[in-house]
Amino acid sequence: MPIKEFIDILSLWALPAIILIILTFAIIKKVPVYEAFIEGAKEGAKVSFNIIPYLVAIIVAISMLRASGIIESLSLICSGFLNRMHLPADILPLAFVRSLSGSAAIGVFSDIISNNDINSYTSKLAAIMMGSSETTFYVLTVYFGAVGIKKYRYALLTGLSADFIGIVMSIIVARLFFA
Repeated sequence: MPIKEFIDILSLWALPAIILIILTFAIIKKVPVYEAFIEGAKEGAKVSFNIIPYLVAIIVAISMLRASGIIESLSLICSGFLNRMHLPADILPLAFVRSLSGSAAIGVFSDIISNNDINSYTSKLAAIMMGSSETTFYVLTVYFGAVGIKKYRYALLTGLSADFIGIVMSIIVARLFFA
């Protein structure tokens, strides 16, 4: 059997197999499955309601940054430096927004793709950058807020450092493979 067919079959049956294994162990251990599921659903609903203020805060902050034009202004300021480094200036808004919000980054990424050829260096660099960094501020506000963590100074520093390294490495990888 070719590897592609094996992976297709494996991916088709992986989730049902996991669910079946969990249910089998629950029955063996005599866990009341339905009651446990309902209890988990209640806790999930509580978490959902608890993170709403954090979601609203991050959405408002991102909307204000985009509407004020700060991101575009920073791109214009840095475009001279980027040109000297042989980097497309279209990438800078993506680098700024990616650590804030995934949906905002997807919007910027879509703009880059629509303004450039899909096979261009800029589009390929943007795609690598999307996969090489994380939405640090979103993770901190939503996930840390959901569990009540208020002091996340080191997590912020670590997340932003990882984002910076991801952006630098995406530039290096794009240059190695596509420049």
